Amino acid sequence: MRTIHFISHPDVVISPQMPITRWPLSGRGRARMAAALSQPWVPDVSAVYCSTEQKAIDGAAILAAHCGLAFAPMAELGENDRSATGYLPLAEFESVADVFFAQPGESVRGWETAADAQARIVAAVATIAARDTTAGDIAIVSHGAVGSLLYCHLTGHPISRRWDQPANGGGNYFTVQWGSQPRALSWWQPVDAAS
Repeated sequence: MRTIHFISHPDVVISPQMPITRWPLSGRGRARMAAALSQPWVPDVSAVYCSTEQKAIDGAAILAAHCGLAFAPMAELGENDRSATGYLPLAEFESVADVFFAQPGESVRGWETAADAQARIVAAVATIAARDTTAGDIAIVSHGAVGSLLYCHLTGHPISRRWDQPANGGGNYFTVQWGSQPRALSWWQPVDAAS
């Protein structure tokens, strides 16, 4: 049995001229990730993993440095692949994201399907839990949509945007007990909320 803290990266610098995967954390995002270091479970973290997207790497670097650890990027922990459209203005993005969650077996405007993204993130977390040899908790810094898809899998809920992270700029987490029957111990909570 492993305890896993799944963390969505906090606020980013949105740049329409830059690939989404290269967007870094904003100053606010960095401050919120620094505030996350006061969470009571942080001292128990013995391994940090993240996606290969810059915003997740930035968040993982802050957490890992605080814990005196290296971090391991994994492409499989990436956000749902939206490269077919790239940057979309906020209202348009929200509309497409609604369809992404509502029709999980369908590709909306060339995006990776929610069903495929869910299978990928579940397999990635299972691989980490099976292969990590450290003794403490595992922290995974990743993304909101795939985290919500993971949450749906762990709780037995059908894929639905109802279970998406709060609309607070990202920077949320939930805790998982991973064993023969993995389960989520909580819904999304802000990383910078007082514990």
